[in-house]
Amino acid sequence: MQKKYNKVVLAYSGGLDTSIIIPWLKENYGCEVIAVSGDVGQGTELEGLEEKALKTGASKLYIENLQEEFVNEFIIPTMQAGAVYEGKYLLGTSFARPIIAKRIVEIAKKEGADAICHGCTGKGNDQVRFELTIKAFAPEMDIIAPWRIWDIKSREEEIDYAQAHDIPLKISRETNYSKDKNLWHLSHEGMDLEDPANEPMYEKILEMGVTPEQAPDKPTYITISFEKGVPVALDGVKMSALEIVLQLNKIGGENGIGITDMVENRLVGMKSRGVYETPGGSILYQAHQNLEELCLDKETQHFKMQTSIKFSELVYNGQWYTPLREALSAFVESTQQTVTGDVKLKLYKGNIIGAGTTSPYSLYSEEIATFNEDHVYNQMDSQGFINLFGLPLKVKAMLDQKNGKK
Repeated sequence: MQKKYNKVVLAYSGGLDTSIIIPWLKENYGCEVIAVSGDVGQGTELEGLEEKALKTGASKLYIENLQEEFVNEFIIPTMQAGAVYEGKYLLGTSFARPIIAKRIVEIAKKEGADAICHGCTGKGNDQVRFELTIKAFAPEMDIIAPWRIWDIKSREEEIDYAQAHDIPLKISRETNYSKDKNLWHLSHEGMDLEDPANEPMYEKILEMGVTPEQAPDKPTYITISFEKGVPVALDGVKMSALEIVLQLNKIGGENGIGITDMVENRLVGMKSRGVYETPGGSILYQAHQNLEELCLDKETQHFKMQTSIKFSELVYNGQWYTPLREALSAFVESTQQTVTGDVKLKLYKGNIIGAGTTSPYSLYSEEIATFNEDHVYNQMDSQGFINLFGLPLKVKAMLDQKNGKK
């Protein structure tokens, strides 16, 4: 027998999935549906959302502005960690889910809801990201995932359901890409992209910028200033991190920056192909890395590179609210104390090219590194170092000779 609920809080985007879930919940559970949208920079996607939610059966809609928190507490710490999933993906959808889910839990508790519902498919990563966060903050809360239990099997059937229930949609069968947009990125999946042999139709799908071919024929120079690993100014003008991300999106998009086509390994075991647009994020990651090259000692820099892989996996897998992620963030934060300075970059037709970095905490010594004459480095010191460093290799070679090995 199907469990009954009086009040369900729905993670609502107004997209295809959640648009049809409101009437579906009411049909199948006879419950009140409260919709919640987390504003993480979707922009025009939020326009007319309240009218649509109420018209399709929700009793109310919360639109929560989470942009500042999203940038300061999720994006910046992940960027400081240098976390890039499988060397390409800057985690745009991944770290947006926990902050939205946490706010949904808070509203569900405030409203006295019996359950929380999401529109994630049983094939994707987002179901894990939402549900791990719900478990972290409301372990007693029931979770409804329609994609696991309803009879609908495809996006085509979803469109059929929407049309049968007079639910307005912003997409058509011809533009039926699965997209996720926020202030950090825009992802595209599905349709012709499902075949990795197909070149993406960039002119058709890009929204945050242009292709490198369409970018200007002259470079754009920018300077980003950091304090303790946090971006604080762009071209000498003090701004919040949020303002810098938004401005870099514009500049990067105009220069064809941050377009990624990848086949990634989903948490649930399958590979999926998608195109990501992350213009501002790509610039910010590169600038931050350039500054760290100057300010971090070798052992810290190299160990941090190793931890960045694990950090990216934790974020991708929805494990933001875990002891290990928090511990890694504490380590990363301690490494950022000297990551202060200015990074100049040249942007040209999809390329991010370093154009000079300065820092009061720079560990680079021109006098030591110079190819010209210096008075601080004794080149004979290297002879003893090489003898000791190469001693194991020498002993092994002597043994091989003794045993007649070539």
